[in-house]
Amino acid sequence: MTEESGYIDYRTVLELPDNYKPADVIRTYKKKMKRLVIEINDKKIDREQEEQYLLLMAQLNAAFYILRDRQRGEAYLQERDAVIALEQEWRAVAEDDPAQSDTLRRRYDQVLRNFLAKYMEELVLEAGRDPDCMEHSGWDAAHERLADRVLRQHRQQCYHGIHERLPYYEITPPVIDWEERAVFVDHVIEEGAAK
Repeated sequence: MTEESGYIDYRTVLELPDNYKPADVIRTYKKKMKRLVIEINDKKIDREQEEQYLLLMAQLNAAFYILRDRQRGEAYLQERDAVIALEQEWRAVAEDDPAQSDTLRRRYDQVLRNFLAKYMEELVLEAGRDPDCMEHSGWDAAHERLADRVLRQHRQQCYHGIHERLPYYEITPPVIDWEERAVFVDHVIEEGAAK
């Protein structure tokens, strides 16, 4: 997988430097997609492998679609940076100010959901309908039907993976006085027997 802390970096999918050019995106995408299509056609694959290849193909299409357009690519990188910055802000406040931490947690969760839905599902499916992506990847309506479920599942896995490492308040385990409970149970049993 090409995610860094759960926030997919499409530059990494295409192995591009931070200061990439649209021509780099096109050249790298075509080369990687050609290799992937050849690999898929050369193997007999089961359902799980098919879903992994579909996810990889969808990510390559999305990386190409988002990054080749300078405006769309910059918007994506700004939104990605904003989500990461909001997580860091929440982490900095989490221990010191519970009220502000809760407000930031709610805001972060909404921004995170929107980011993942847009860049790991909506634009990925939109990329599959792009004529250039369809030409190079062979993406068609059958791919899109299967990808809809696979992408939704992948987005949920990323969302849960991110949440597993976030600064929620730790819940202290209850302190149970087993001797006191034993005395109470004995008392209840004695009362029940007396009736």
